[in-house]
Amino acid sequence: MQSSNHKSGFTVRLADPDVQATSAAAGAGRSFLRRRRNRHGRGLRGEVMLPTHPGYRTRGDRFDDMVLDSAQRLHDIWGKTLDGVRFGVDDIPPDLETLAAAGAPAPMGAYTPAAGDDGPMITVYRRVVEQACPVIEELQDLVHDVVVEHTAEMLGVAPETLDPVYRRRY
Repeated sequence: MQSSNHKSGFTVRLADPDVQATSAAAGAGRSFLRRRRNRHGRGLRGEVMLPTHPGYRTRGDRFDDMVLDSAQRLHDIWGKTLDGVRFGVDDIPPDLETLAAAGAPAPMGAYTPAAGDDGPMITVYRRVVEQACPVIEELQDLVHDVVVEHTAEMLGVAPETLDPVYRRRY
């Protein structure tokens, strides 16, 4: 079966389902490298780097780095305005059980105003953000959005004015 576009000379040949079925049956002698899974499921399950090696980073460590990268980006843009602001990471919000009982969504972060000698604090909740992120490749963007939104809340400005590349992704 063929389909063609006569204007540009582009031709697409569609696969015949009968031919695919016979080629799949003939594929029983595939090499080990072509198999989709390891024999008896004994393949590598986790990180290749062992925890004793200096390059090993846990998911929590990598998440902390994402928050610090976002905070550094904002500090590069706004400079002295963000001096004294602390950025932190907690696994879950402190009142998660009461929020779940009330049926309210869990916050991804929080802003705590300055108290005494401590400056203002922006906290990002790692587990909530990780679960809200549909794919791991977008985690850095979501972390940055959470940091931008709570920093904007602290400064009393719109998030779009705080960082030019911000756009609400969740």
